[in-house]
Amino acid sequence: MKWNWPIVVASPLLIMGCGQAPKDKVENLLVTDKPSAAAPVANQTAVLALGDSLFAGYGLGPGESYPAHLEAALKARGVPVKIVNAGVSGDTTADGLARVDFVLSGMKQEPALAIISLGGNDMLRAVPPAETRKNLAAILAKFKAAKVRVVLLQLLAAPNLGQEYAGGFNPIYPELAKKYGATLVPFWLAPLQGHPELLQGDHIHPTLPGIDKLVAATVDQVAEALPKTAVRPAPR
Repeated sequence: MKWNWPIVVASPLLIMGCGQAPKDKVENLLVTDKPSAAAPVANQTAVLALGDSLFAGYGLGPGESYPAHLEAALKARGVPVKIVNAGVSGDTTADGLARVDFVLSGMKQEPALAIISLGGNDMLRAVPPAETRKNLAAILAKFKAAKVRVVLLQLLAAPNLGQEYAGGFNPIYPELAKKYGATLVPFWLAPLQGHPELLQGDHIHPTLPGIDKLVAATVDQVAEALPKTAVRPAPR
């Protein structure tokens, strides 16, 4: 089974038996794709990328994921950041909620910003939108309580799921972004639509040029969402 519409997030092959990530995989999340030699962590602003296969870099090589290239793009603008890539292929919003406290507690620095892309696997499994909304709201509430700014990357329901499902799913992101004061990136996969050359053979995940298109389309909003103050050490 293949999805020929480019906005869905994870391959059906990843969905099968891919609910909660294995423990050893989760425990190794607190390392970015490729160690940065530009500056010590103490001189950089910590950013957390919490998501699924789109963040994990499915089908790409080391250092080729969206968070890795976003970090490079920000540094090229003189913005000293270190993005912790907490992307797990197959994660649903429930999975993200279940591990967010673990990820935060394992970071060497308290993040100044969190970038969230979750919900695509909920959609592929036809999880009721009300459940997706509840989980995303709980995640956003945790970051708000911790005074961590959030950039929320919007997803849209695949057309084959019908208007009723789309009517419940699509408004989740703008409504929660407004409620919790997050920066919303409307349908962040739009740059891939109509460009099959930017997708891998599964017709779902972006190629490396596709990653660069996504970074170019989102880097401005991420940079603007970062607080003016730089690094905040995590309390001990």
